[in-house]
Formats: sequence, C-alpha cells, structure tokens
Amino acid sequence: MTTDFQTAREALGARLRELRAEAGLEGKELAARLGWQASKDSRLQNGKQTPTRADLTAWAHAVEQSDAEAELHGLLAGLDMKQRNRSWRKQLAGGIRNRQEIAVRLTGNTKQIRGIEVSRIPGLFQTPEYARVVFDSLAEFRGIPATTEAAVEKRMHRQEALYDPEKTFRFLICEAALYHRPCPGQVMAEQLDRLYNLVGRQRIELGVIPFTAQLRRTAPHAFWIYDSRLTIVETITEELWLTNDEDVRLYERAWEWLAESAEYGAPARRLIGRARALLDLG
Repeated sequence: MTTDFQTAREALGARLRELRAEAGLEGKELAARLGWQASKDSRLQNGKQTPTRADLTAWAHAVEQSDAEAELHGLLAGLDMKQRNRSWRKQLAGGIRNRQEIAVRLTGNTKQIRGIEVSRIPGLFQTPEYARVVFDSLAEFRGIPATTEAAVEKRMHRQEALYDPEKTFRFLICEAALYHRPCPGQVMAEQLDRLYNLVGRQRIELGVIPFTAQLRRTAPHAFWIYDSRLTIVETITEELWLTNDEDVRLYERAWEWLAESAEYGAPARRLIGRARALLDLG
C-alpha cells in the first residue's frame, strides 16, 4: 500500500515535473542546467527521492520560476507524516494549489473516503464557482498567493475519482452547510443543484443531518477518513494527520454515530431543495 508520506512525495514530484514542462525543458536538459545526473532528476520527478531545500531552490531558478521556490518548500515541509500537526503556514506558503495536489494523490490511493462537513460543501462535491470563492477567501484570510485557478483545476481533477467504480464515498453534511453562504446567491443555487443531483448516485452515500436531529454525539468539527488508515482534521492554524489506529477508530465511531442521525435519499433531497427554495436570488 502506498504510504501517506509517499503520496505527499509524489505530489511534490508532480509539481516539479509541471514546472519543468512549463519551462519547455526535457529532463536531460534540466539536469544539465543543474549539473546533476539525469537519474536524480528522474527520481525527484517520480517521487522516488526526497529533495533537499537546496535542490528545490535550484530547480525553481533553473526553470526560471523563482516565485515557485516558496511553494516547493511548503510541499517539502508537509512530507513528514510522523508529525501529527501540519502547519497551514508552511503547507500554503506558496499558495493553495500544492495542497490540492496532495489531495488528488490521497484520493487516488484510497478506496473509501468518509467525511463530515459542518458548515461548507465538501470539496469533492463543489462546483468550480463555489470552489473559486472558497479559495479566494482563504488566500485573503491567510495573506498568501491565491493560485486560485490552478487550485480549482486540481479540485476538479480530484472529482474524477467520483466516477471510479473501485471507490466509494460516504459523506455527511450538517444542514447548516446548506445555508451558510460563502458565495453569491446564484453560485450557491448552482451548488445546491449539484448536491441535489448527487444524492442517490451509485457509490456515493450522501446524508444530511437535520437541524432538528437528535444526536448521540454532536459534530464539533469537520473530518475526513481515508480507508481506515488516516483521519484528517482541519483547524484554523494547522491540519492534523492522525494515523494511530486508536485515533482513527475513535473518529470512525464518531462518524458512525453521526450517520445514524442523517437523512438519506428522498428526505435528504427535500432538505437540500428547501434550502435552495429559500435562496433570495433577486
């Protein structure tokens, strides 16, 4: 099984490959510029070797994209999966798109994703317009390079996994997420329409937890579970990557208890439709 460390290293390698291609360089040409053996260049691009900060600085300058240096250093900082706390400041140092690349890789290496969102639509189900507003707001809040269009492109690429017959997606959304509106009304309407149409889709289990539901346990925050190996929890300052079996099992139990209170199928569609009908689009 591909480890989460390897997933992150492959994401870094993919970004190095993109930068090289954007510069119009072949691998051997870039290696010659850097004074490296071509084999090192290949190992870095394919996620077979962990680069140093100096390697990444040299790469950015060799492809004449020095602005990418901070982004590459941010991806490198996120490699150590032994660290439970992954600072957003380091992860997003070069913009948002690099974290989306990691999300693409994680999703690709996972058979079942379970998650719950409390106040927003899950990224896997977002429309491009909704995602664009979310990313722009995040960049402004953190004072970082937006890289919004590249991030939206990666998020849409990640959604291709929804059509993979070998994957399943089980998501819970608190009803509040249908009303909390980070975007203009028309964008939210299109987003709710997409969500409505996803209910009942093959391999996608989408439940809505109503405002009035009786809960065995409340939902204190959003979290995502990748198979039974990794739970990711977002806070304002950092992202927690929990791989300890006991931690993952506890989050699985929390997800199961919350799932008991959700509405599925036609009742879920009614809740989404009601939120859509109450939008003021005038």
